[in-house]
Amino acid sequence: MGLVEEIKRIADGLPAKLNESKGMFILEYVVAERKAFLSKKKLVYRAKFIIDEDKKELRFSEMLKETGFGLSSGVDSDMSPGVGFKKDTYKTGTGPREGIIEEQSNLFGKEYNYKFDFSKFRDSIKSASADAGYEFKYQITALDL
Repeated sequence: MGLVEEIKRIADGLPAKLNESKGMFILEYVVAERKAFLSKKKLVYRAKFIIDEDKKELRFSEMLKETGFGLSSGVDSDMSPGVGFKKDTYKTGTGPREGIIEEQSNLFGKEYNYKFDFSKFRDSIKSASADAGYEFKYQITALDL
């Protein structure tokens, strides 16, 4: 089994979507979702990676992305009355996240509660890379093709 097929198998275990465009693979997994009166908010884990066949390396980056849309009652301080939209993005910091993360992320005054082991997922990708003979390189910044 090839490296991409193994990563697809790992992604299916979440379950997560894995798409490829021009050599960049993007995996998305909805970590948490909140539905309120006529509004919807979600927190998405996004991992991006590029496989460089010449250098035999996999360059990997990850982040959290929070989006929401819908109608507001005007009660939330972050949103004016009427129709609104807000999008926020949170990077994983100065390095890979470690352990099981349980965070509360406030969006429109609401809280997300979730457990998702970022390091376990990343280690699975790292292990699959090593098994296929590729070096795993973690990048904090956006990946370049």
